Amino acid sequence: MDSESASSRMLRRLHRSHMRDACLDEVFIVLSVGASLIATLGLLANSAAVVIGAMVVAPWIMPLRAAAFAILLGEVQLLGGSLRTLMVGVVSTTLLSLVLGYLADLPRFGTEVLTRTTPNLLDLGIALVAGGLATYAKLRSDAVSSLAGTAIAVALVPPVCVMGLLLSQQQWNEAVGAGLLFATNLLGILTGGLVLMAWKDPEFRQVFRRSHLSAASFTLTGLLLVPLGSSFLNLLDRAQKDSTRDMVQETIEGFLTRETLTFGDRETVDVERVDIAWNQNPPVIRVIVRVSDPALPSFKQVSAVQEEINRRQAIRFRLVVQRTTVDVVGPEEAPNPATPAAEQLLAPAPKPEPPLGSGESDAVPSENNLSVDSEPILPPNFPTN
Repeated sequence: MDSESASSRMLRRLHRSHMRDACLDEVFIVLSVGASLIATLGLLANSAAVVIGAMVVAPWIMPLRAAAFAILLGEVQLLGGSLRTLMVGVVSTTLLSLVLGYLADLPRFGTEVLTRTTPNLLDLGIALVAGGLATYAKLRSDAVSSLAGTAIAVALVPPVCVMGLLLSQQQWNEAVGAGLLFATNLLGILTGGLVLMAWKDPEFRQVFRRSHLSAASFTLTGLLLVPLGSSFLNLLDRAQKDSTRDMVQETIEGFLTRETLTFGDRETVDVERVDIAWNQNPPVIRVIVRVSDPALPSFKQVSAVQEEINRRQAIRFRLVVQRTTVDVVGPEEAPNPATPAAEQLLAPAPKPEPPLGSGESDAVPSENNLSVDSEPILPPNFPTN
């Protein structure tokens, strides 16, 4: 009897608290508009710090947390109020960011915008964990300090701001990607909160099993697995290609320091850039080198490097080297006169004292090494009289 009474009191207390969180009042409107302006301006300035500040200010996680509680208990009135409050925030933020994006009229957006247009399964995992922690902070008052970090980890306002900015520039596909990120975070928070409440309390667990709204929330979240899974596979594919590209570049650079197989020493052949065209079969490795000898690297050297690369890879590549010849240009100059200043500057550095017990031949350099009148070794194509 006492346990049932305590459980009922807890449910009533949580219900009243979530009703306050779902209320569309002045505080929610002011914080929502302020967070929208901060996030949009931060995105336009490509400032991660400003965008993070907007995440902390945004109050959207409170009505969303109330919606998770309403879904679990089947409270249609509470669910409607939570979604109405959240919808007001989403619509106002979209309009504000659209207007600011139109007024700014930037030729292109920075990385803070572009990185929020391709969500994947990792974003869903983050949202699920963040939703669980946000609900846990509601159930445990001593964990409320984690709510700010949760708001930063799973952002709701910035994706909507990105969507509005992209709509202002008619970038429809990217705007859909930003909207998908917002839907991922929203459904992830809802589902994570439902799972946490069901895990935390046995009574919640029983209600969870009978709730049709909970099943609908899980179904909608499951539908996200199709586009998010495709994006995640694309992410893995890009990571694998980048890894292969780095390995090939390291292999080629290693050839430049090996004695058995080389393009030539670094003084005559300098690798500037390595690109791989993956849209061809076989993929083409294009290497741009700067050379002082136009005959290097030779066809034989390039063929040997290609053969070694293909020996180390699971697929075959074609190696193409683009040579850029560098001519060393400079006028000749007469020797400096034998003045005290010239002798002081041009005098060879003193040799260190030889260790005790070493022979005279080790201490005294050969005459050839001391000669200053020998002809200098000029690089190829150096102009002479």
